[in-house]
Amino acid sequence: MGSLFRQIRAAIALNILSIPQRLWLSVATVGSIALAVGVLMAFLSLAEGFRSMLQGTGSDTVAILLRDGATVELNSGISRDQVRLVEAAPGLAVDAAGDPLLSGEVYVTVDAKKRNSGASANLSLRGVTPAALQVRDGVRVVDGRMVAPGSNELIVGRRVSDQFVGFDLGRELVLGNSVWRVVGIFAAEGVFESEVWADLDTVRNLFNRGSGVQSVRARFNGADGLAALQAYVEAEPRLNLDVQTEAEFYADQSSGTVTLISYFGWPLAICLAIGALAGAINAMNSSVESRARETATLRAIGFRGVPAFFGVMVEALFLAFLGGLLATLCGYLVFNVAGWSVSTLGEGFTQVVFDFTLTPAVALTGLVAALVIGLLGGLAPAVRAARLPILQLGAR
Repeated sequence: MGSLFRQIRAAIALNILSIPQRLWLSVATVGSIALAVGVLMAFLSLAEGFRSMLQGTGSDTVAILLRDGATVELNSGISRDQVRLVEAAPGLAVDAAGDPLLSGEVYVTVDAKKRNSGASANLSLRGVTPAALQVRDGVRVVDGRMVAPGSNELIVGRRVSDQFVGFDLGRELVLGNSVWRVVGIFAAEGVFESEVWADLDTVRNLFNRGSGVQSVRARFNGADGLAALQAYVEAEPRLNLDVQTEAEFYADQSSGTVTLISYFGWPLAICLAIGALAGAINAMNSSVESRARETATLRAIGFRGVPAFFGVMVEALFLAFLGGLLATLCGYLVFNVAGWSVSTLGEGFTQVVFDFTLTPAVALTGLVAALVIGLLGGLAPAVRAARLPILQLGAR
């Protein structure tokens, strides 16, 4: 057994040390595997970035109320009388004046133009009350000021200001049929940075939204406050509303899109992996051919077929690992260091801007996929190397 292990080590060393003899073929193999794995990592990083963005939006201390059965704000509707009933609910936090921390809001889509491509896109314009900043965690005006009630003023998320034309501080622009002025830039965690905010009454008047709202956000006092609010809504027959925390709401919102992105990513990566697999098989067959005389010599002095098998397999896995490592390094530099952002459709077919996120789990998935390609690509050539007769090997 010890002799067999020494033979395997010797065969592996021979295969690895002879890679420079097949440099360009090996480089092509590493590159093709890196391309296939890189595409997979890009889609998984896209999905992870979207999930992180939405899950980072939600708060465990803020409730969002929608019409019963509505899964998104765009499909919801809450009357003014229902908002007043919610204001009287127990368990709500209050401000310094004793008023409940609650914001009824409407949600409309407006046209915008992307800075990088000039393409048209939809953005979320949210009508909010002055309490909007207090019922959201981590949202703050970083430049300018909050909108004045009753005015045609806007505050915009930093991602909107960075990614779309005309949303710079102090600029005037046309949204709908009205002229608006940007008076503030705000920072936020998650999806809110992809939104534009204006006064609730102004948005309702200019976009014909009536007197109701589509959602109500309310800050509550701990778990007991949430339970009290939910019990109040369930017991009040005039409130046909669903109550959940923001964290729960955005977790539900992220699941479908993340699954869709992953479903697109895996088939495309598999198609590219087939090409990488063909390259790996060619490289390993070339490796077997180029070392036919050396293998014959080893077999003649007592080496078995098993060391030849392991030598080829380890070489294939080594090249695949280099391909996966190259894809991981490039992904980290492009996504995490350079901070690539992308915009995609969110609720109401509006643009949501977020970053690619290459997490350790995504990197590990990519490396495993690379090793699987190497394993499959090296299997047939390794079996061939182990089974070739000594006389055939020596004749080459």
